[in-house]
Amino acid sequence: MEFLCNSVGLTALAVISSLVLLLHILPRKLQNQKKKKKYHPIGGTVLNQLLHFNKLHHYMTDLASKHSSYRLLGAFRTEIYTSDPVNVEYILKTNFENYGKGDYNYSNLSDLLGDGIFTVDGDKWRHQRKVSSYEFSTKVLRDFSSVVFRRNVVKLADIISEAATCNQPMDIQDLFMKSTLDSIFKVAFGVELDSMCGSNEEGREFSNAFDDASAISLWRYVDVFWKVKKFFNIGSEATLKKKVKIINDFVYKLINSKIQQMKTQTNRSSVSIYYYTTLSLFSHFMQLSSSEVDTTYLRDIILNFVIAGKDTTAATLSWFIYMLCKHPDVQVKVAGEIREAATTTSTTSDTKKLSNFVEFAQSVTDKALEKMHYLHAAITETLRLYPAVPVVRYGWFTVFVHDAKVCFSDDTFPDGFSVMKGDMVAYQPYAMGRMKAIWGDDCEQYKPERWLNDKGVFQPESPFKFTAFQAGPRICLGKEFAYRQMKIFSAVLVGSFVFKLSDETKPVNYRTMINLHVDGGLHVLAAHRHSRSSS
Repeated sequence: MEFLCNSVGLTALAVISSLVLLLHILPRKLQNQKKKKKYHPIGGTVLNQLLHFNKLHHYMTDLASKHSSYRLLGAFRTEIYTSDPVNVEYILKTNFENYGKGDYNYSNLSDLLGDGIFTVDGDKWRHQRKVSSYEFSTKVLRDFSSVVFRRNVVKLADIISEAATCNQPMDIQDLFMKSTLDSIFKVAFGVELDSMCGSNEEGREFSNAFDDASAISLWRYVDVFWKVKKFFNIGSEATLKKKVKIINDFVYKLINSKIQQMKTQTNRSSVSIYYYTTLSLFSHFMQLSSSEVDTTYLRDIILNFVIAGKDTTAATLSWFIYMLCKHPDVQVKVAGEIREAATTTSTTSDTKKLSNFVEFAQSVTDKALEKMHYLHAAITETLRLYPAVPVVRYGWFTVFVHDAKVCFSDDTFPDGFSVMKGDMVAYQPYAMGRMKAIWGDDCEQYKPERWLNDKGVFQPESPFKFTAFQAGPRICLGKEFAYRQMKIFSAVLVGSFVFKLSDETKPVNYRTMINLHVDGGLHVLAAHRHSRSSS
């Protein structure tokens, strides 16, 4: 990154960019004349992404507004970005076998994510998806995860309540990140991090290192010099190496602890629901090796689970609270629906009497959640405008991390433009959520009502139009799991507190990394809702 701060470096990039354009335009022009193929319009070079890195998604949305599909030229490959739902369906479903991760994506992400489900194709992907699919289909996991979500949101509500009483601002994104990290480790691995309350210093260091490593991994996609930096162990690559070491130390300690725990378990018939749930993922993935446990592979699997279970839901919840702060009328409607649904399923007839957060969380049952159509619509509308993974969004336990596909053989998109073998292909959820051609003239407005029919019942859209949870063979396995967590957290918090930005004049922007985090955190003030006349 230091290279970019140097004016000489920027000049060199400009020269390289011009050469890249020449190297690509001339051969493609000759091919067009010879084979009469046509290619998507050129939006620039990959170096333009580097120059606009801090506002990358704004830059790419501007390009998408001019061309629904376009090319960015690189030194070694062309990158094709599309916001056309028809093309998205073709990539993800119709011609699925022709588009995969490839070596390019693997080299960029493997230092952090290894051979996890987000970096691999073929047998390893199929095996991990099969095991994950089995786990998400079990009622045991659904029930246990709901218990964990309710318990952790109560802890979070207690922290917010103290801040509300003192009228102190808080970084709610940081709290969400800690709480969702605690949740995924408890649900999947049986580990009590308690990073939210700060009792686990190792957990805090792991979380911070993981966020930094994610940002640097995404940086590789626009930094043509990252392999040189890695070879000499300098700059961002030296930082990545240090962060990965912190991550590995933490994860390998966890793995060894769980292996010993499983070895000492002799009577599986008497295992509690809690114990079974927290060990089942390990026991299934351990079958990969018949003789001994492959701890490296388990490490990769854990980190892929973490990035899916922590960052995506926490980022979405953060942007959801931001949207409610910017649209107080929506916040009032969401809170009203939550409290009404909780009343009908609670033994207490008045939710104002549910002053205990534990009681309130218990009232947010599956039956109550099913009645919260407006809440579901408000969260979905947040995902439309602020997808947790803005370049390519695949959601829980599918391949989603900046998951640009590589074209395995020459092809032609439904729009009539050709794609060459080796081209990188990606779609853009952030841009797609802002396309008038897809969502209408009010596409940039936050409008939960667009997801409801005349009776106020939630109506889903095509997954090739609303790409938050992907589609086709890699469709998100944990979609309902993710929604359940977000709705439980939202119901308890919005039902209990009124949120507003601590500084209405301060702009809120994203941080360019794998997931769409709020840059610098989301600082809000909270007030107890039952003390407000507006509740």
